[in-house]
Amino acid sequence: MRTPFHLPPDPLSRRSALRAAGAGALLLGAGGALAGCRSAVSSSDDSKSSGAPKRGGSLTVAINQDFTPALLFTQTGESLQNRLIFNTLIRYDDKLQPQPELATSWTYSADGKSIVLKLRDDVTYHDGRAFTADDVIFAVENIRKPERSAQLASTAKTVTGFEKRGDHELVLKLAHPVSNLFDLFEFMIIPDRHTIDEAVKGTKLNGTGPFELTKWQPGTGLTLTRNAKYWLPDRPYLDSVQLRVYTQPDALLSALRSGQAQLSYHVSGKYLSTLKGNDDFTIKRYDSGNQGEYVGATVTKSPSDNKDFRQAVAWAVDRDRIVEQALGGYALASAAPWPKSSPAYTEANRTHYTHDPAKARALLKSSGVPTSGTVALGHPNTQPHTTIAEMVQYDLQQVGIKTRLEPSDPAAFQKMLISGTMPALWVNGHGFAQVHPATLSVSAYPFNEANNTSHFSSAQYSEEVQDAWRRKDGDSAAAHALYQKISDTLLDQAFIIDLAVTDSVQVASTKVHGPTLNKFVYLNLDNAYLV
Repeated sequence: MRTPFHLPPDPLSRRSALRAAGAGALLLGAGGALAGCRSAVSSSDDSKSSGAPKRGGSLTVAINQDFTPALLFTQTGESLQNRLIFNTLIRYDDKLQPQPELATSWTYSADGKSIVLKLRDDVTYHDGRAFTADDVIFAVENIRKPERSAQLASTAKTVTGFEKRGDHELVLKLAHPVSNLFDLFEFMIIPDRHTIDEAVKGTKLNGTGPFELTKWQPGTGLTLTRNAKYWLPDRPYLDSVQLRVYTQPDALLSALRSGQAQLSYHVSGKYLSTLKGNDDFTIKRYDSGNQGEYVGATVTKSPSDNKDFRQAVAWAVDRDRIVEQALGGYALASAAPWPKSSPAYTEANRTHYTHDPAKARALLKSSGVPTSGTVALGHPNTQPHTTIAEMVQYDLQQVGIKTRLEPSDPAAFQKMLISGTMPALWVNGHGFAQVHPATLSVSAYPFNEANNTSHFSSAQYSEEVQDAWRRKDGDSAAAHALYQKISDTLLDQAFIIDLAVTDSVQVASTKVHGPTLNKFVYLNLDNAYLV
């Protein structure tokens, strides 16, 4: 075994150690953790802080989708509460390098086929039970169950065995080297194995996190109270947190302006301009590219079964207009899913498709698809997806493609996404491009090479994805060549038509200090406080 890795303080030596341990593939990629790679659009809340953090108070977070217990172990737009109630094994820093959380250190084997995790020995669940290696074993086994619909299940399934070395040391044995293993470690919440059935019903969420669930009112939101036994000394500072649902953008904005809510990550882009210059709020842009907005195409349904038709859609959409009008400028128009921080990013991929109605019309003509019919265009009935769907509908109409909008409740839409029962076309957002490039194509529902929402299947695509995934190096010429092959397939086949890479935008009252997000948009309030 190699020397245990304990995160040396110097960033360069840290990177060298990780590469030597076989983990460099996932650490050199997607920019930084959101807390470190953010740019303030208005003044920073931290810069306005005076004195030490203050204990006490209740924070209300305005959200646009209710908690869905059945989706607890998948990564969706409803995952904001996960890190408030639970912990994960690691957290990424601003260089996408793993830092200790429930795991204090890790040691890779030379061949990359096993990893030793040392775990904290001072952690308890909300009910007082001690956290042990058995909980990590359960978490891995739980997340790979089909009924959990976890988008990183493929990575969890590479764990073929466990070796316990006491209650707080664990060896994970792997089927093969896994380039995105630490993506799993930040994504995978560690639930209580004794109350898992209650967790997926929403009746009891027993975690090790900074807050305990007091009440969940469907349609209204979650009420959480401070965990006085939290393993991080003197944290959290807040006494309680309310996550309140506002399905209408105007109502959410009104809640912030009136002081009913003090924090939100769900203010639609086109509404952000109304808060700029308001001294009562700060606006922060997290430069992570944590989500991509896209048009999906079901390749088993007409007319989306025609590649020329799908490429016509890709040329027809005005991405720049969507960025400015639907996303308030807080995004990057892109035909590829990758943010600029990703090792898979190239400018040529980003601009592969631009707004060219003439090319769209020519491809539509060559496709032979009749223009007399109407094509279904699904979308979740939330902002900004409703606005994006309306804009896509308009652009397609200009080139001769008539569509009818089919909005769905977000939870119902997510179930359709997982089950692959979408209409011919749909609008939605995807994650996973912000971490290791292989994670997108082995994990995300729209891109999964083995079983994606579009029902696209290709031996070539599968081979490219598997080659990028089953390796230890992620910054070599060979790895970059594989990323380009994946991008070439995505752009040519156009079963997912990316429109923009978006960043999370935090709107906070100036009274709020210290909230952050992880790479999977889990809210971290360990160090948050009110003044």
